[in-house]
Amino acid sequence: MNDSTIVPSAEPSESERNTLLVAYVLYGVTPFTGGLAAVAGVIINHLKVNDTGNEFLRSHHRWLLRTFWYSLLWTAVLSLLMFTIVLVPVALVGYVATGTWYIYRVVRGAINFADRRAMPV
Repeated sequence: MNDSTIVPSAEPSESERNTLLVAYVLYGVTPFTGGLAAVAGVIINHLKVNDTGNEFLRSHHRWLLRTFWYSLLWTAVLSLLMFTIVLVPVALVGYVATGTWYIYRVVRGAINFADRRAMPV
Protein backbone atom coordinates (compact mmCIF):
# COMPACT_ATOMS: atom_id res chain seq x y z
CA MET A 1 0.00 0.00 0.00
CA ASN A 2 1.24 3.48 -0.89
CA ASP A 3 1.90 5.83 2.05
CA SER A 4 -0.22 8.55 0.44
CA THR A 5 -3.26 6.28 0.19
CA ILE A 6 -5.94 7.17 2.68
CA VAL A 7 -7.78 4.28 4.20
CA PRO A 8 -11.40 5.07 5.07
CA SER A 9 -11.90 4.89 8.82
CA ALA A 10 -15.12 4.16 10.64
CA GLU A 11 -14.47 6.56 13.50
CA PRO A 12 -12.47 9.82 13.24
CA SER A 13 -9.51 10.24 15.54
CA GLU A 14 -9.68 12.75 18.37
CA SER A 15 -6.94 14.77 16.68
CA GLU A 16 -8.95 15.02 13.45
CA ARG A 17 -12.07 16.05 15.37
CA ASN A 18 -10.12 18.70 17.30
CA THR A 19 -8.68 20.12 14.09
CA LEU A 20 -12.16 20.48 12.65
CA LEU A 21 -13.38 22.02 15.92
CA VAL A 22 -10.60 24.63 15.66
CA ALA A 23 -11.75 25.41 12.11
CA TYR A 24 -15.34 25.88 13.29
CA VAL A 25 -14.18 28.17 16.10
CA LEU A 26 -12.14 30.23 13.64
CA TYR A 27 -15.13 30.57 11.33
CA GLY A 28 -17.33 31.46 14.31
CA VAL A 29 -15.12 34.33 15.49
CA THR A 30 -14.60 35.64 11.96
CA PRO A 31 -17.22 38.43 12.20
CA PHE A 32 -15.23 39.87 15.12
CA THR A 33 -11.86 39.70 13.34
CA GLY A 34 -12.73 41.38 10.07
CA GLY A 35 -12.53 38.07 8.21
CA LEU A 36 -8.96 37.19 9.19
CA ALA A 37 -9.88 34.16 11.28
CA ALA A 38 -11.70 32.62 8.31
CA VAL A 39 -8.48 32.77 6.30
CA ALA A 40 -6.80 30.57 8.91
CA GLY A 41 -9.85 28.31 8.92
CA VAL A 42 -9.90 27.89 5.15
CA ILE A 43 -6.20 27.03 5.17
CA ILE A 44 -6.88 24.29 7.72
CA ASN A 45 -9.78 23.01 5.62
CA HIS A 46 -7.74 22.95 2.41
CA LEU A 47 -4.92 21.08 4.16
CA LYS A 48 -7.16 18.54 5.89
CA VAL A 49 -10.01 17.86 3.44
CA ASN A 50 -8.07 15.21 1.55
CA ASP A 51 -6.00 14.01 4.52
CA THR A 52 -8.87 12.44 6.40
CA GLY A 53 -10.16 8.98 5.66
CA ASN A 54 -13.47 9.71 7.35
CA GLU A 55 -16.33 10.85 5.12
CA PHE A 56 -18.07 12.55 8.06
CA LEU A 57 -15.09 14.88 8.63
CA ARG A 58 -14.51 15.36 4.90
CA SER A 59 -18.11 16.54 4.48
CA HIS A 60 -17.60 19.16 7.19
CA HIS A 61 -14.34 20.38 5.65
CA ARG A 62 -16.08 20.72 2.26
CA TRP A 63 -19.03 22.48 3.92
CA LEU A 64 -16.71 25.06 5.49
CA LEU A 65 -14.73 25.49 2.27
CA ARG A 66 -17.89 26.27 0.35
CA THR A 67 -19.03 28.61 3.09
CA PHE A 68 -15.78 30.57 2.87
CA TRP A 69 -15.48 30.76 -0.92
CA TYR A 70 -19.13 31.64 -1.60
CA SER A 71 -19.05 34.28 1.15
CA LEU A 72 -15.92 35.75 -0.38
CA LEU A 73 -17.46 35.70 -3.86
CA TRP A 74 -20.63 37.49 -2.76
CA THR A 75 -18.71 39.99 -0.67
CA ALA A 76 -16.55 40.83 -3.70
CA VAL A 77 -19.59 41.22 -5.97
CA LEU A 78 -21.37 43.38 -3.41
CA SER A 79 -18.25 45.50 -2.92
CA LEU A 80 -18.33 46.30 -6.64
CA LEU A 81 -21.93 47.48 -6.25
CA MET A 82 -20.78 49.91 -3.57
CA PHE A 83 -19.00 51.94 -6.26
CA THR A 84 -22.34 52.99 -7.72
CA ILE A 85 -24.46 55.38 -5.70
CA VAL A 86 -27.72 53.88 -6.97
CA LEU A 87 -26.85 50.30 -5.95
CA VAL A 88 -25.48 51.03 -2.46
CA PRO A 89 -28.80 50.04 -0.80
CA VAL A 90 -28.81 46.78 -2.77
CA ALA A 91 -25.25 46.11 -1.67
CA LEU A 92 -26.08 46.79 1.98
CA VAL A 93 -29.03 44.37 1.86
CA GLY A 94 -26.73 41.88 0.16
CA TYR A 95 -24.14 42.23 2.91
CA VAL A 96 -26.78 41.50 5.55
CA ALA A 97 -28.03 38.50 3.56
CA THR A 98 -24.51 37.16 3.06
CA GLY A 99 -23.67 37.63 6.73
CA THR A 100 -26.86 35.89 7.80
CA TRP A 101 -26.20 33.02 5.40
CA TYR A 102 -22.62 32.72 6.67
CA ILE A 103 -23.72 32.56 10.31
CA TYR A 104 -26.41 30.01 9.43
CA ARG A 105 -23.86 27.78 7.69
CA VAL A 106 -21.37 27.91 10.57
CA VAL A 107 -24.04 27.27 13.23
CA ARG A 108 -25.71 24.46 11.25
CA GLY A 109 -22.34 22.84 10.61
CA ALA A 110 -21.27 23.12 14.25
CA ILE A 111 -24.55 21.59 15.44
CA ASN A 112 -24.23 18.70 12.99
CA PHE A 113 -20.59 18.25 14.00
CA ALA A 114 -21.56 18.06 17.67
CA ASP A 115 -24.27 15.51 16.78
CA ARG A 116 -21.76 13.56 14.64
CA ARG A 117 -23.84 13.97 11.49
CA ALA A 118 -22.31 14.47 8.06
CA MET A 119 -23.07 17.59 6.06
CA PRO A 120 -24.98 17.47 2.77
CA VAL A 121 -22.43 18.44 0.17
